[in-house]
Amino acid sequence: QVQLVESGGGLVQAGGSLRLSCAASRRSFSAYPMGWFRQPPGKEREFVACINWSGGDTYYVDSVKGRFTISRDRAKNTMYLQMNSLKPEDTAVYYCAAYKTGWGPSADFASWGQGTQVTVSS
Repeated sequence: QVQLVESGGGLVQAGGSLRLSCAASRRSFSAYPMGWFRQPPGKEREFVACINWSGGDTYYVDSVKGRFTISRDRAKNTMYLQMNSLKPEDTAVYYCAAYKTGWGPSADFASWGQGTQVTVSS
């Protein structure tokens, strides 16, 4: 099983930027589609973005399109989420996940990270 560790969260003012990283424990990470999810305070976890094994195909939830960019570096076994123009409603715990089957918000997952907190102040 691939172990995933997120980092890069923090406190930022509205309009600012953060880059999240998700490091995988094994090279087999490169064979999995990967995704970012988030859980706002008091709400259910929701899909943010995903990327296929090669990095050539991506998919975003409408609310982050044009502001967030998902990418991966297979040589470093790491996935990223560049978040620009952050809004207070982006405040959440952000999780990375490795897909077992499926794509986008509805799928089976092979592994989840422990989460990293992102707080956007107004």
